[in-house]
Amino acid sequence: MTAAGNSSLGTKHQTFPSPPKFATKLEEREYLKFRLAQAFRIFAHREYDEGIAGHITCRDPVRPDCFWVNPFGLHFSLIQASDLILVDHDGNVLDESGPDRLLNTAAFMIHSAIHRARPDVICAAHSHSVYGRAFSTLGVELSILTQDSCSFYKDHAVYKQFNGVVLDAEEGKRIAETLGPKKNHGLLVATDSIEATVFFFISLEKSCMVQLLADAAAAGRGKAPIEINKAEAEATFKGISRGGWFSGLPEFQVLEAREGQKFEIKK
Repeated sequence: MTAAGNSSLGTKHQTFPSPPKFATKLEEREYLKFRLAQAFRIFAHREYDEGIAGHITCRDPVRPDCFWVNPFGLHFSLIQASDLILVDHDGNVLDESGPDRLLNTAAFMIHSAIHRARPDVICAAHSHSVYGRAFSTLGVELSILTQDSCSFYKDHAVYKQFNGVVLDAEEGKRIAETLGPKKNHGLLVATDSIEATVFFFISLEKSCMVQLLADAAAAGRGKAPIEINKAEAEATFKGISRGGWFSGLPEFQVLEAREGQKFEIKK
């Protein structure tokens, strides 16, 4: 969370946690792999899995032109750091990868295009969550109805041209172009940390659910839901949209309490 964000909440004298520091890039790699595997298990617990569909990637700190991704066909709930595979932007699976090296072509085509086009993106996630899928059928952007949906004010895009499973580079490139500098595209989220990506994916899924419920309830009353005005939406966006890393920490805390394991950073 930024200092400005702390001040706006009346907490400018408090010290907030910050992302961990590492002595070496190799240690940072091990931490990010551990965190990425946790992200998959968080998604599994929230039932964001759908058979073999879905993927989360993380840019490698040692080789920034490569990213870590889940092996094709392994259930999210089973993924550990040792299972992840390292892929370069040409689709080569590298030696540092786990034993199961089957690469999801759609995952590579989408994520390689995003990581190549957006050097600021560390982690990107795409999964077939229920409310995200339902809302995506409308082909419209979110209405800014709640404080939480303000996180996505002018910071999400809609990809309207469905061409089936993404199996070619041009489709991945078009998705990356639609995303542009934003963090959200449909239910694909790209941010500067694993924690922020997990948080904003969950928040986006909930925002889709809230809008579907609000639209249905309002239609039953013969009226439209009340949207937050642009000035308030923009001000709220500025206050909450940059706190993704900090906001995502509780999901990992709950997982670590449930599983009894966490990454120990060397002092």
